[in-house]
Amino acid sequence: MKIKLVATGLCILLGYTACNSHKEQKEEEAKLLVTSPIKLDTSITNQYVCQIRSIRHIELRAQERGYLEKSLVDEGQFVKKGQVLFQIMPKLYSAELEKAQSEVDFEQIEYQNTKKLRDSNIVAPNELAMAKAKLNKAKAELSLTKVHLQFTEIRAPFDGIIDRLQVRPGSLVDEGDLLTTLADNSKMWVYYNVPEAEYLDYKTAANGSKPSVNLLMANHEVFKYPGIVETIEADFDNETGNIPFRATFPNPDGLLRYGETGNVMMKVPLKGAIIIPQKATYEVLEKKYVYVVDKNDRVQAREITIGADMDDLYEIRSGLSPNDKILLEGLRKVKNNDKIAYNFVALKSILSQLRLPAE
Repeated sequence: MKIKLVATGLCILLGYTACNSHKEQKEEEAKLLVTSPIKLDTSITNQYVCQIRSIRHIELRAQERGYLEKSLVDEGQFVKKGQVLFQIMPKLYSAELEKAQSEVDFEQIEYQNTKKLRDSNIVAPNELAMAKAKLNKAKAELSLTKVHLQFTEIRAPFDGIIDRLQVRPGSLVDEGDLLTTLADNSKMWVYYNVPEAEYLDYKTAANGSKPSVNLLMANHEVFKYPGIVETIEADFDNETGNIPFRATFPNPDGLLRYGETGNVMMKVPLKGAIIIPQKATYEVLEKKYVYVVDKNDRVQAREITIGADMDDLYEIRSGLSPNDKILLEGLRKVKNNDKIAYNFVALKSILSQLRLPAE
């Protein structure tokens, strides 16, 4: 009988212990996770739609009227500086050059004869001056004819790539007609627009230096050569609030071409930023909120203003301070003014589980 009572008491004791353990476990599970914003120095990478331009991109136009006799290049061909690209009916201008040279020879003889006569006091000084003027005029005509003959040859002013040919051999071209365009792609100018607030962050962080940027190409791959921000235009666009930036990218492989598009990735440092996890926020009518835990352990909804959007994290412009406690998990389990039990975890201890850009 005693053994039976002892056994019964032991069962009751074990059952009570198990119930208490289960109750404590449920109470522990019911506690929500709370953290505080952290203030630190970090950086964000902003992306801007960009337009890619050659460092030199010019139109090649006819300088003389005539028939296009030869086209010595093809579309997309790489040409060297000084290489002849087109010839416009050179025979006519060659004949004019020969005529002008003959005029110079004739006037040279006239001048020499008149000089001899003047040296012998046979003619007046004015006669010699007239002969000299005629010789100079003939030389000027010869120089002009040489220039016209040079204009019949269109040469490359620099190394580059020929674009689409606008005319074909046999076409009659007028002075100023477009023949093709020539692009120097050894370096590329990449233009993009930056909002005013981000411009101010950039200028503050740059402190007179020229930071590097990266280019995300249209195939979503990062161009392997970084660029340098070299120029910021003088004025903001009053309609958009943006200001144009220009970055220069080396292009030794010739991968980039005039007219391409992509996204410039520019790193902007954030000094003393207030950081919280994105999962600690919720959205109502396009506004962001967090639950702040007050001194009575009640949750209060508070609107916040997001500054920068990072992977897993937000930078807060207004609405929170590092001294606030915010609900980290279980946002759907509570409503405004609910009293909660919670465990506090320092945000710094869980940052390694979140994606934060390196400073």
